[in-house]
Amino acid sequence: MQVVVIGGGIAGASAAYFLADRCDVVLLEREPFCGYHTTGRSAALLTEAWERGVPALLTAGSRAFLEQPPDGFADVPLLSPLPVLIVAPPERRETIEEMASEAAVRTNVEFLVGSDLHDACRVLGSSLSVGVLERGAREIDVSALHQGYLGGARERGASIVVDAEVGAITRSADGWAVEAGDDIHRADVVVNAAGAWSDMIAASAGIEPLGLQPMRRTAFAFEPDADLSDWPMVIEVDESFYFKPERNVVMGSLCEETLMAPHDVQPEEIDVARAIDRIQAATDLRITHVKRTWAGLRTFAPDRNPVNGFDASGEGFYWLAGQGGFGIMTSPAMGRIAADQILDGEIPRDLQLLGLTADAMSPARF
Repeated sequence: MQVVVIGGGIAGASAAYFLADRCDVVLLEREPFCGYHTTGRSAALLTEAWERGVPALLTAGSRAFLEQPPDGFADVPLLSPLPVLIVAPPERRETIEEMASEAAVRTNVEFLVGSDLHDACRVLGSSLSVGVLERGAREIDVSALHQGYLGGARERGASIVVDAEVGAITRSADGWAVEAGDDIHRADVVVNAAGAWSDMIAASAGIEPLGLQPMRRTAFAFEPDADLSDWPMVIEVDESFYFKPERNVVMGSLCEETLMAPHDVQPEEIDVARAIDRIQAATDLRITHVKRTWAGLRTFAPDRNPVNGFDASGEGFYWLAGQGGFGIMTSPAMGRIAADQILDGEIPRDLQLLGLTADAMSPARF
């Protein structure tokens, strides 16, 4: 079988990796290198306390791969310890208690109140009094994971073509023809893993778009005025802000979701300023200098669940999209599901046992 994967971010790279040892794969990336957009701008975390529903099941199904990837997959560990602390003001105590109760089914968490909360992160201010701490959360080395997929796909025989912007995608009795630059790539299956551009790729193939929603999120880095050696990542329960230690700097974000058309998104100064105000209001931190800013597009399906399955209206057109803010940590499960559905017609048995179903991720649900 011949498969063309469109998009070299984490979704397309993981699909190519899991497909390449069982069929012929060509991955097409429009930029000069893979991961230029969302994947290369992500601050990824493995957390089972934060996500719910299908993303939580996909996370559970990805943990083993991230903890112990195949021999030779990466030169460094993919995970490093980074606890996650979800915080809230006193009036949101019931919400935090419910979150702790739900998360306890999936992983070990602690419900923290008052001084225990502030012991977990000493810079928190008095306006925050309750929280959920997940000590087993891990930071993901995004570059090592992404390059592991790409390098492994190449070793398994996949061709990865950059500077290959896709034009017309046509279907005939012989299969698909995908134009990219001066070349035409033939395929039995086209995998649409183009992130924020996935609806546009579908339209090029004569497939009805799903109504995917690319949303900007801005981030910035600053030097803290406190020792951050034992900080957790802190997320406000309503996602009004987060901050995350990264070596000798702290990454902060407004957690905004600004709907916009796919493009090379850039940060907005006003969003950085709002994030600084919120973080300073909730902590003892004083942010006097921003070292750098950036932004990325997180793309969601209308129901916020990922899309992983064949399109009902186009034989051999496979959607791998809508992974929002959880695409990095769920990529092992998502890539395996794509490969097994394309080649075997069903999702992996171990993921089925977790409660995952093809229908929950199918584009036919829209």
